[in-house]
Amino acid sequence: MLRVLLIDGEGERAAAVRAGLEAAGCVVVAVAPDADDLTRRVRDAQADVIVCDIDDPGRDALESMRALHRDEPRPVVVFAARGEPDQIEAALEAGVAAYVVEGLSPTRVRPVIEVAIRRFRAHQALCARLEEARATLADRVVIERAKGILMQRRRLSEEDAYRMLRRWAMDRGEKLAHVAQQFLRNL
Repeated sequence: MLRVLLIDGEGERAAAVRAGLEAAGCVVVAVAPDADDLTRRVRDAQADVIVCDIDDPGRDALESMRALHRDEPRPVVVFAARGEPDQIEAALEAGVAAYVVEGLSPTRVRPVIEVAIRRFRAHQALCARLEEARATLADRVVIERAKGILMQRRRLSEEDAYRMLRRWAMDRGEKLAHVAQQFLRNL
């Protein structure tokens, strides 16, 4: 079951949304009146997703969402009364997965959450691939630098410098990038 943290400052509306979420098979693990200290609330409630029904997400709420996205990433769905382009852009930059303007209907909440969760997962997977590509590129830079120094100091061809690094890595049972990094440190 999907564990939902509901943020809503209006008691009656929160009760209606909670009923809609529970009717759709969600478990509302906590209801909070605002988005203050969102990361702690999510950790305490062990929520899978955050549903915010906020008339006007202000700077403090967005900053709290940004901290959540950085420290405890979770899909956040914002239902807001207003949808100025700058406001939507700021919410997306804060890590909000879905921003729905004008009204939170209890019957619409579940499909919106499902879409937000899928978008969130796709974004997280993309971020992981980007991080992996950065690490590969950084390794490649270190290896190229070590090869260049070997070529210069030992008058080796590029291929021979690469073979030397690879042999060192195989003899030590370490990754090529790690051996290249050690070589550069010992210069």
